[in-house]
Amino acid sequence: MNWIPLCSAEELEQLIRKSEQQPQVIFKHSTRCSISSVAKSRLEKAEAPAEIPFYYLDLISYRPLSNSIAERFGIEHESPQVLVIKNGQCVYDESHMGIDMEEIKDQLSLN
Repeated sequence: MNWIPLCSAEELEQLIRKSEQQPQVIFKHSTRCSISSVAKSRLEKAEAPAEIPFYYLDLISYRPLSNSIAERFGIEHESPQVLVIKNGQCVYDESHMGIDMEEIKDQLSLN
């Protein structure tokens, strides 16, 4: 898994623009939460689609950015949480133990 750090509002805006051409995935991770660590490990052990960027947001360090994401896409903040962004919209989100690479792949092919 090649995580792309997501650390600023400018990077979020770039991600949203890129989503017009190809879906983008955001994983919001709490470094203080064991469930978040398990979800992250499960994603890292699975085979991610090579052509899709996976962004990693450390929401302890970047909580205001995490809040911006929730507000921008009209979703409730959760941790851990995965979002699929396409055409500037969040077309899928899941949290906690519902985070699963196969489901993410299914959503990427649907949307």
